[in-house]
Amino acid sequence: MKNSSAYMGEEKVGKLLWKFSLPSILSLLVSALYNIVDHIFIGYSSAGMFGHIATTVVFPITLIGEAFAYMFGDGTAVFMSVREGEIEGEPTEARKGSRLSRAVAGAISFTVLFSLVIIAVAFPLKEQILTVLGASENALGYALDYFNIIVAFFPAFMLMNTLNAVVRADGSSRYAMAASLSGLALNIILDPIFIYALDWGMKGAAWATAIGEAVSCLLCVIYLFRSGKFRLALRSFIPDFGIIWRCARFGLSSFINQIAIAIIAVSLNILLARYGAVSGYGQDIPIAAIGIETKIFTIAMNIISGLGLGGQPILKYSHGAMKLDRIRRCYMLILVWTVVVGIVATILVEPMPRQILSIFGSSNESGAEHDMYIQYGVLTLRVSLMLIICNGISKMSGSVFEGLGKSWQALAVALVRDVVAFIPLVILIPYISEMHSPGSGVTALLYSAPAADFIGFVLSVILTVTVFRSLKKEEAAYSRNQELAKKFRHHASGSGSNPEP
Repeated sequence: MKNSSAYMGEEKVGKLLWKFSLPSILSLLVSALYNIVDHIFIGYSSAGMFGHIATTVVFPITLIGEAFAYMFGDGTAVFMSVREGEIEGEPTEARKGSRLSRAVAGAISFTVLFSLVIIAVAFPLKEQILTVLGASENALGYALDYFNIIVAFFPAFMLMNTLNAVVRADGSSRYAMAASLSGLALNIILDPIFIYALDWGMKGAAWATAIGEAVSCLLCVIYLFRSGKFRLALRSFIPDFGIIWRCARFGLSSFINQIAIAIIAVSLNILLARYGAVSGYGQDIPIAAIGIETKIFTIAMNIISGLGLGGQPILKYSHGAMKLDRIRRCYMLILVWTVVVGIVATILVEPMPRQILSIFGSSNESGAEHDMYIQYGVLTLRVSLMLIICNGISKMSGSVFEGLGKSWQALAVALVRDVVAFIPLVILIPYISEMHSPGSGVTALLYSAPAADFIGFVLSVILTVTVFRSLKKEEAAYSRNQELAKKFRHHASGSGSNPEP
């Protein structure tokens, strides 16, 4: 049987990519589907459009929770891989030694700690937070019902995301997928029971989600006691800040990406509420519509992010071994599949946005207000997602750069599209439009997303060209060093075989 090094260096890149990508894609999709499933069931309940608003205004808070969970989960997963290489050849007991155990225990402790901090900050200010995030007087009650239960279960929600990454890194990707899918399946079963049969409305949707997440979390916790790489004990939970900081540093990219998405969500909600209130649509319709658009966008981006994460181990190994042909092959495969996902998303959304909206139910209103909801929803889907391929290429480029150890390029791609470009555009475009045509700002701001997508795409292309040029130089330098080493060994061997008399 091939050792892991030979396997990474000789197995077909396409086969490796799917082996590593599929668990990541499924994990990210499951996390997104919790919110999407709630969105769909709520849309057909008596809450209707106000239910969409409730999940939309709570969504940025869940993104912040995920950011910390991904930082400690993904960071600990990388640490486990690095540490496994460091202890290669050590006895079995050493493999189950304190460093891995303390890394996992530290991830658990700090994930729970940050979940409690979020609860402590968010609960006393919940009405103010939800109002700022776009909940109108009509929707605030629904938002509070959803918020109270979802945020109260943040320790289980965040720990589920952290431990899922740890379980995958421990070599049990199937168990991680089973744990995630079990919780999602339970959520899907409980949603209609709680929302319709028991008539709990928003509380029912929240309870279904919370119970599903708690079950997934429990399954991951159970796994910790059967790991072959570490053993948790009470002493493992004594904080080792050196290890915790190292894990957090490894997961910083995941944290920044998720926080950037949260910043986008917060900015959109605030500005949609502001400009919607002075338009013919009112405040509620734009917030409800952007919530649906965000869910569609999240599905596509999570598939692309999973592809990028799956390619990172291949890129890391190939870069270390200076196998530039395998790096190119891996990059092209990720790029092709990213474009395919983008094309499929575009084909599904652009010609039939009305049908996409219908999946999520309808507004509470009838007549003119219902027509306005459909009108704005169709415009939101078509405009916001028109350059989703460009956005996808930016996301996958960041993952590729991270896999190649090009940290500042990865950070630049993440921040330029989502923060440096998008935030000024989403502020300026509606402001200028409102000056020329009062009431138009709420539609004009939708164009900030494709504009930022294009800017991020251009930057990604430029950085990709420069990165591959630098790799070519690294390969040339590596080849020269190898040739010099070969000549030196040959010379040393020749000198040794012909000693002076």
